[in-house]
This record gives sequence, C-alpha cells and structure tokens, in this order.
Amino acid sequence: MSIDSTLPQTPDGVDGATLKAKIRGWGSELGFQAVAFSQPQLSAAGDNFQTWVEQNYHGEMAFMARNIDKRRTPAELVDNTRTIISVRMDYQVPAADSWQVIHSPELGFIARYALGRDYHKLMRKRLQHLADKISDTIGPFGYRAFVDSAPVLEKEIAQQAGLGWVGKHTNLLSREAGSWFFLGEIFTDLDLSPDPPGEAHCGTCSACIDICPTQAIIAPHQLDARLCISYLTIELRSSIPEHLRPLMGNRIYGCDDCQLVCPWNRFAQLSQEQDYLPRHGLDAPQLLELFAWDENTFLTNLEGSPIRRIGHECWLRNIAVALGNGPASDAVILALNEKLAHPSEMVREHVQWALARLRP
Repeated sequence: MSIDSTLPQTPDGVDGATLKAKIRGWGSELGFQAVAFSQPQLSAAGDNFQTWVEQNYHGEMAFMARNIDKRRTPAELVDNTRTIISVRMDYQVPAADSWQVIHSPELGFIARYALGRDYHKLMRKRLQHLADKISDTIGPFGYRAFVDSAPVLEKEIAQQAGLGWVGKHTNLLSREAGSWFFLGEIFTDLDLSPDPPGEAHCGTCSACIDICPTQAIIAPHQLDARLCISYLTIELRSSIPEHLRPLMGNRIYGCDDCQLVCPWNRFAQLSQEQDYLPRHGLDAPQLLELFAWDENTFLTNLEGSPIRRIGHECWLRNIAVALGNGPASDAVILALNEKLAHPSEMVREHVQWALARLRP
C-alpha cells in the first residue's frame, strides 16, 4: 500500500509505545531477530553517498547514481513518510568452514548469504505480513516495504534506529549479531517515537581493511566497489580487469573475508530459517562440477537462488578465473579447452587467460 497524506499520522486509540511493542512481537513471530524504529535524518549520509558516486566508486552500477535525493530524503521516495520500521533477519547457517573452502583451490567459494534461497522474496513477504498485522490492529495506514529494492540508505537508517553501526568495511555491525544478517524496511506515515541510535564499537581494529584480498576498503568506511570481489563477481557484467583476477583466488560469487575476520561475528547466532540452508552442496562445491553446468542446468539448479541473476556467462567467467588461480591438472586443462569454443567472447577470453596461467 502506498502512503497517502490524507491518512492519520498516528493510530487512533492506540498508544504509540504499546503499538511499538506489538510490532516487535509480531516481527519476532515472523522470524525477524530485531525490529527498530527511526525518524531518520539522512542529509549527511546522502552527501557522503553523493561524493562516493562522484568519485566513481560505484563502478558500472548505474542505478547507484540515480535518485540520490530520494536516498537523502525518505519522504521524497514515499510521500508522507514519518517513521521507518527497520528489521534484521540473521542468515548464518551450518555450512562448510569458509576458510577451509577458500584455502582449497579445487573448491569454489560462494558468499554465505547466497547458499540457499534468495532472501528478497522471503523477507518481502514477511514484511507484508507485518504490515497486515499492523493494519488489522489500527486500521488502514500508509506504508511501503523495501528489501534492497529501491534507493534506500538502509544501513544508515538501521544505525539511526539502533540496530547497530556501520563498520569500517561499510557493513552494518551489531554487538549481539555481528554482521551475518539482512535488512528490510517499512516506510510508514505513523508517528512513532524513534529508538536510540546505534553507537560505533570498531575502535582501533582494522582487521577487515587488512584482510581484503584486493584492498577494496581504501580507508575506514570507504569502499571502492570497482576493486571489491563481490562487485567483480556479481555486479560487473563485462570482463574482469586482469590485474585483479589473481587476487580473487577461488571466490566465484561474492567475498566474505571482511566479515569472517571481524571479531564481532563471534557473537553471531545461527539462523533458524530452513530456506537459507545450503543447496546443491554450494557451501563447498567442486569447481570442475560447476564449470560443467550448461545453461539449462545452471538455471535449474539455481532456481530461487540469488546467484541465478548473474547469468550463465558470468558464472563461467568467474569459475574460469578460479580455475586459473588453482593448480594445473589434466582435468582442469581439458575442461578449459572444452570452453574455448563457447559462443561468449567474454567466456572465451577468461578461459584463455586461465590456460595461459596454467600453461605458461
């Protein structure tokens, strides 16, 4: 439901504090580990974001450069926004040890958030249920739900709501949950008191900056996406710069190094969401098996997965780089040679690069 400025600002006959408590309880029932409220002031965050874009740190993500004013001013994105409800959903599940996978060149590493079902649809459905429960209690109200689907400065909004703080790696951190979680928002016309904002607790720690394989964290709280392995393997649709390929190792979809090394993730809890459990052995997959998937197999095996959206060509591109960074073997050379006739010029070029690395 879109927000209508003719609707009431506050729920008639319902105390704001009571309603907030009810919303938190409903959120918990729906599988959200935290629910918080803000009336965010995002001018400074919007200015920082605009500077980041002007420095071209967003790379080829053109959507980042659009609607900056809407990011800065929530009411310009959704009319009459007064209170934003922010939610946290944990996604860490039992899986193969990440560092062991990263250090096993015959395997492919996939970011832990992408091992199971795509979180977008799951969370959006839960947010709709939460909005329905509010409406059932107070009557119609204006709202719009988002899960990484609009120009929203969700991390800054979550910090102002008290869900955590933006760490030096630019991910949101929580003292109780680390960073292994998703965020979602409901923009509302309700006039509810904001929660206290989150306070930073990174201190002098620079572990995330030091560990980054491509040194994409160019300064505390400053990420050059053009260097980030998550960007290179997920958002980039063209050829991966050659000087960055050797640094990617066997990371074929995303990169978790900055989270894996973060001390606060010692406090992260396992998710109870069965949909986030690894599918098709993606927590420790054999690169050669993945490289052998044709497009139909790729689409079938990854149905409902966030990985599917990069497409089969980028999938092969990423795996070719990982194979080129591993040890040479007859099986690897044969698999790469078989892809030299692939119809995609981009795939062929990355395969040729890998072969050159393995057969100097």
